[in-house]
Amino acid sequence: MANHRPRKRFGQHFLTDPGVIDAIIRAIHPTKDDVIVEIGPGQGAITDALARNAGHLHAVELDRDLVARLRRQYKGNPNVTVHEADALRFDFSTLGQRIRIVGNLPYNISTPLLFHLLKYRDNILDMHFMLQKEVVARMAASPGSKAYGRLGIMLGCHLRVESLFDVDRDAFAPPPDVMSAVVRLDPLPPGTYDIVDEPGLSTLVATAFMQRRKTLRNSLKKVTEPGDFEAVGIDAGVRPEQVSIADYIRLSNHLRQKSR
Repeated sequence: MANHRPRKRFGQHFLTDPGVIDAIIRAIHPTKDDVIVEIGPGQGAITDALARNAGHLHAVELDRDLVARLRRQYKGNPNVTVHEADALRFDFSTLGQRIRIVGNLPYNISTPLLFHLLKYRDNILDMHFMLQKEVVARMAASPGSKAYGRLGIMLGCHLRVESLFDVDRDAFAPPPDVMSAVVRLDPLPPGTYDIVDEPGLSTLVATAFMQRRKTLRNSLKKVTEPGDFEAVGIDAGVRPEQVSIADYIRLSNHLRQKSR
C-alpha cells in the first residue's frame, strides 16, 4: 500500500520497521483459534501476518482510501472482513464473544478509545496496542509513582496492564514527535473489584488528582468528611498518588452507600 499520503486528521503514522513488526506479531502470537480485530490497519504493516495466522481477522479502518485498498487486497480471502467505521463508535460486541484486539492507535484518540473498549471487556480476551510511551507509562504506573493517576486507576479497575517494549520514532513514516510503546491489556476476572458506582468513582478519582500535591483529606474536602477515611481504613494524610485502586473503590462505595 505504498504512496498513500498520511492524513493528519486521522493521526496517521505508519509502522515500517520490520524488526518492530516481527516483535509485535510474536507478542500477539495469533493462532487459528483466534478472532482478531485490528483497529486502524493503515497500510497493513501487521495485517498480512494476522490474516495468515488468525482464524478470522476483522479490520476496522476509518480512511476510505485505505478501506478500498484493503478490500481489494483481501477480496478473495473469506477469513478477512474489512469494516469502514470509526472505532470510537464501533460496536465490538457484534464480532463475537472471544475476540482479541490489536492496533497502532492514533495518539489523538487513544484514551477515549480505551474507555470505549472497556464497554466490551466481557467479549475481549486480550488487547495489544501501540501507544505513546508516556500514555503507556501512566496506564501501567503503580501507586506512589509520578505517572500514577486517573488513567491508570480507571483502566486498572478492569484490566491488567503490561508494558512490553518501547518503539523508536524512526520505526514510523512519518516519524511521530514522541516515543511509542507496545502494551498488553488483559481483562481482570469478573468480581476482582466490587464497584458500586463507576461514574462516582471516576469523579472521585478525578477530584483527588486535580490537586495531587495536597493530602487526600484536603483534595477531597468538598466531597468527604473526616470520618469517611477512617471508615474504610485510609490514611487521609497521604497524597492521592499513594492510594491504591482498591482503596479508591472502597472510599467511593462508602460514599455512595452513605448518600443513600
